[in-house]
Amino acid sequence: MQNCMRTVPKAGYGEYEEKRSRFLSFVFPVSSEEDAVGILNDLSKKYWDARHHCYAYRINSETVVQRFSDDGEPSGTAGLPILEAIRKKELNNVLVVVVRYFGGILLGASGLVRAYGKAASIGLEDAGVITRKMCYQALLRIGYHLHGKIQNIAALNNFAITNTEYTDVVEIEILVEPEKKDFFINTITEASGGQAEICFLGETYADFDDNGSCIL
Repeated sequence: MQNCMRTVPKAGYGEYEEKRSRFLSFVFPVSSEEDAVGILNDLSKKYWDARHHCYAYRINSETVVQRFSDDGEPSGTAGLPILEAIRKKELNNVLVVVVRYFGGILLGASGLVRAYGKAASIGLEDAGVITRKMCYQALLRIGYHLHGKIQNIAALNNFAITNTEYTDVVEIEILVEPEKKDFFINTITEASGGQAEICFLGETYADFDDNGSCIL
């Protein structure tokens, strides 16, 4: 997986109706094509009475894989609009399935494109969007007199504190985005007058909202 990626944090659901046809959209975070195929099979069994099960997914692991299906709808009127809804939000590792219950009135090519794209967008809005980043796991060892100051610095700069241990010193684990590493070191060093001991334990993925705040 790439070091920074927009994706969905959870499953989403949406409904859209056009001329009595019902479009049910289902959104899922996935990490492999196997995940996507398993979910598609489950939905096909659950909604066996629907006319169409159209879908698109985009997965970024070592390479980017994207696929879509019109499942019997005219070519380019279902799977591609779903994929475009994913692309518009610049998402990866996501599957969107739109199940259609035919209402007896033909929508035409333009109507199908609009309906499938709208249904996909509604489902994606319900799922939400996060940015998943590879971050450094920093460990600070400080005296108790610096604890409040470091907490304030973390809050002001969106440095997420993941754990705090109180022994003879205060040990604080903080997630630091790669582009903020130098700023983090300089800010902590200056605020502590060089008294803070800073080390980096490794790297981990963390999720951030659109405001840049870490979601713990």
